[in-house]
Amino acid sequence: MKLAYVTLTGRGAIDALLMQVVTGLEAEGLQLAGTVQSNIERPDRPRCDMDLRLLPDGPTVRISVDRGAEARGCRLDADALEQSVVWTTRALDRAEFLVVNKFGKQEAEGRGLAPTIAEALDRGLPVLVGVNGLNLPPFLEFSGGLAQALPPDPQVIRDWCLAARIKATAA
Repeated sequence: MKLAYVTLTGRGAIDALLMQVVTGLEAEGLQLAGTVQSNIERPDRPRCDMDLRLLPDGPTVRISVDRGAEARGCRLDADALEQSVVWTTRALDRAEFLVVNKFGKQEAEGRGLAPTIAEALDRGLPVLVGVNGLNLPPFLEFSGGLAQALPPDPQVIRDWCLAARIKATAA
């Protein structure tokens, strides 16, 4: 099983790191499935808009709901996330690698992309996941302690991904 994760503090830091890594992996010719998130700051809102780019060639999907300038609660559009899950799961058929931008609350509860991660691993695909500190314990439980922690260094992550791909295709 080839499963790695990266953690990084700072709002949007993991998203930016994974976007950089994915751009490099695509340039290397990897056939990716998965999601990368971009956050769009709005001066009239305390929270950003969250968009998912569906890999390899899917649309960009808004997964946040604009609840107004004073909203403080959850703003995830669960329907948009679930549509993204369907797209990503279908993309596994032509992928050699899965990247998941975030193991979040949905995944910690067994929903979201958690089943897709499990399916990719069952197929022998390497998986790279972004995990924040809050969801690290549920992720480690989900992974059975078998996931490899990677430092938040784009070159190290890229090297791991390329090595994991080579081992997966050789198996």
